[in-house]
Amino acid sequence: MPSISLNLSGLKARNEGADVRHDAPALPRSPVQARQLSKRFGANTILDNLDLEIRAGEFVALLGRSGSGKTTLLRALAGLDRISSGTLDVPQARAAVFQEPRLMPWKRAWRNVTLGLKIDQPRERARAALEEVGLAHRENAWPATLSGGEAQRVALARALVREPQLLLLDEPFAALDALTRIRMHQLILSLWRQHRPSVLLVTHDVDEAVLLADRVLVLERGRIAADIAITQQRPRSADAPQFQKVRAQLLQLLGVELDTPAVAPAPETPAPIVAPFNFSNFSI
Repeated sequence: MPSISLNLSGLKARNEGADVRHDAPALPRSPVQARQLSKRFGANTILDNLDLEIRAGEFVALLGRSGSGKTTLLRALAGLDRISSGTLDVPQARAAVFQEPRLMPWKRAWRNVTLGLKIDQPRERARAALEEVGLAHRENAWPATLSGGEAQRVALARALVREPQLLLLDEPFAALDALTRIRMHQLILSLWRQHRPSVLLVTHDVDEAVLLADRVLVLERGRIAADIAITQQRPRSADAPQFQKVRAQLLQLLGVELDTPAVAPAPETPAPIVAPFNFSNFSI
């Protein structure tokens, strides 16, 4: 699958599949590579000479305080925003899922899945993608009749039908209730195992990042301030000591200080009272 290389302002794109030297062995390379990536809005620098690499099939979560540049980076990777300087290599086959499903209300679910695609048998392709997310029975539903979780599944099916090498997730579970989020976490892991795209998940939820990702990155002032590998086996438990250790580390990096529970001092054992023996009260 060819990749697109965006150089400097992002105006120039070339197909890496053209002009390949056949006399040199192909070296394995990561599908996502950013070098000295910068994005400026006027006088404000949002991304500042950022370096990033995401390996093939890797699940990466991106954390950061509000305004740190998380969504700006994701939009640059998605090709929605041009970069100001640096280089950015990304797969040509990529798809994004956002916090809002962004479904067209005048199109049925299956038509939303294939929106913008010119493919053979679009309805069959849409049905197959909807079946993967557990919504084949809702293919003819109007978006207004879908629950929040169902609408987000349609958005995920729309991404899957494009067979992306890079799947970009911009807080897609933030608006869902707690139980639906758990189900969506299980679904996204199942789909990732099956299709093995590279994934970048932007989230504010530290627990979500540690539960899902192979690596967690922390973005600070437009640069990667921390890169932490998550070695805990899946499925992961938030009660595990290793999980809590990584969670505390990430929260500290994000400026959240956890209160250490005060340990109550052990009660002092009272000294025994020793009284002199009174022979006047002693009788046999």
